Amino acid sequence: SGSAGLDLAASQSAIIQDQSVNILPTRVYGPLPAGFCALLIGCSSTSKAGLFVLPGVIDTNYTGEIKIMAWTPTSPCTIPAGEHIAQLILLPNVQGEKGDSVLGQQRGSAGFGSTGLPRIFWTQKVTTGQPMLTCKVNGRVFTGLVDTGADVSII
Repeated sequence: SGSAGLDLAASQSAIIQDQSVNILPTRVYGPLPAGFCALLIGCSSTSKAGLFVLPGVIDTNYTGEIKIMAWTPTSPCTIPAGEHIAQLILLPNVQGEKGDSVLGQQRGSAGFGSTGLPRIFWTQKVTTGQPMLTCKVNGRVFTGLVDTGADVSII
C-alpha cells in the first residue's frame, strides 16, 4: 500500500561466520513486470542491526532466483529464515529507440554478471550541495536526490 518496495526475506537460515560476502536465497524469481527493472537494497533495520545488504540491479529480463548479497563487520551473524532483510524497488526500464532494452541482450537466469558494454548516460560533478535529478519517462516526471549521502550508493 504505502511501501516503496517489496520486502525480500532470506528463504533459509544462515550464519555469517566472517566478513566475506554471502549470497542468500529468497525463493523469489524473475522476470519482473514488463517495462520495469529493480534496485535491490537493504532494509534500514537490517543495517541498524549490523548486517549490510550490497545493492544490486535486477534486469527486466532476468528469470532466475533473486538473491541477496550481504556481509557483516561483526561476525557471527545469524539470519533466521523468513527475516525481511532487503527491499526490491521497481524502476521504469530505460528503453531504446525501437523499444528494446538499452543493453539489447537477454539476461536469462544467469545472475551476478554484466550484460553489454559499459555506458554512461549522465554525469554530474558532486559538490557540497546535494544534486537533484529530474527524469521524464512516458509522460511521468520523477525527481529525486542523486547522492544518498551514504558514500556507498549513488543512484
